[in-house]
Amino acid sequence: WHLMMSLTPSRGCLLDLPWEDILVPHILCHLPLQQLLSLQRVSKSFQSLIQLYLANMRCFDSSQIGPAIPRAAFVNLLKDNEVLQQLALQNCSDWLTDRELLPVIGQNHHLHQIQLKGCAQLSRHALVAISLSCPNLRQLSLAHCEWVDSLSLRSLADHCKALEAVDLTACRQLKDEAICYLVQKCSRLKSLSLAVNANVGDVAVEEIARCCPELEHLDLTGCLRVKNDSIRVLAEYCPKLRSLKVKHCHNVAESSLSILRNRGVELDVEPPLQRALVLLQDVIGFAPFINLQI
Repeated sequence: WHLMMSLTPSRGCLLDLPWEDILVPHILCHLPLQQLLSLQRVSKSFQSLIQLYLANMRCFDSSQIGPAIPRAAFVNLLKDNEVLQQLALQNCSDWLTDRELLPVIGQNHHLHQIQLKGCAQLSRHALVAISLSCPNLRQLSLAHCEWVDSLSLRSLADHCKALEAVDLTACRQLKDEAICYLVQKCSRLKSLSLAVNANVGDVAVEEIARCCPELEHLDLTGCLRVKNDSIRVLAEYCPKLRSLKVKHCHNVAESSLSILRNRGVELDVEPPLQRALVLLQDVIGFAPFINLQI
């Protein structure tokens, strides 16, 4: 409230400043989006100023407003924007559909980061639209978007070859063949999550290793078909690997993980001895003293 009162036109100073050169890039960008939307109610001049800001906004994050944005409000916020670079709409499954998203994607060709985690009401057409409209895409999160299928992922791979980070957690329609096609086309990948996908196995992991020499982070949590052989291939072909998640991969053992562990790769499973001590502590309530130098 104090902010709005200090910015009223009656003071005769703020709105006299150049809007596009000063107010939008140097002042309004420091205010939370929720406050900016409230600021529209001060006067018609402020409404015009905020609309100018929204049209020139480079980053839109729905979490700054809340997950339950009215459909009409979202469409109105971004209807004039053609310069978005980052779009974050995670967990908007209650209201976001293709009808709201596709126009935004279609008019913003400079997007390099898109977050759609948990947007369950979208369809494969959303991913096809992203692939056709966003050639400079670098980061894409589709976690828990079970509508992602092999055909739409192929479209992404064909058109967005600059991808560096992709999150396909719980995209359960995807199988080894689709993942192989993705990494063959997008060899610059540094971060990839295939967690919670029982259809992903050694074939995909070995192809990732051979096609993505820049890979730094790989999440295979819950990929039950992944075995030791593919982890050894990963260790051989990915010298830049920094972290690997294989929790609940019951066919991956220390015999393959030790190669990465000795190289300093961060793993989400503990060494056998340490794991045994933790289990023992849980059972008897304390950890016995063991001379680890023996």
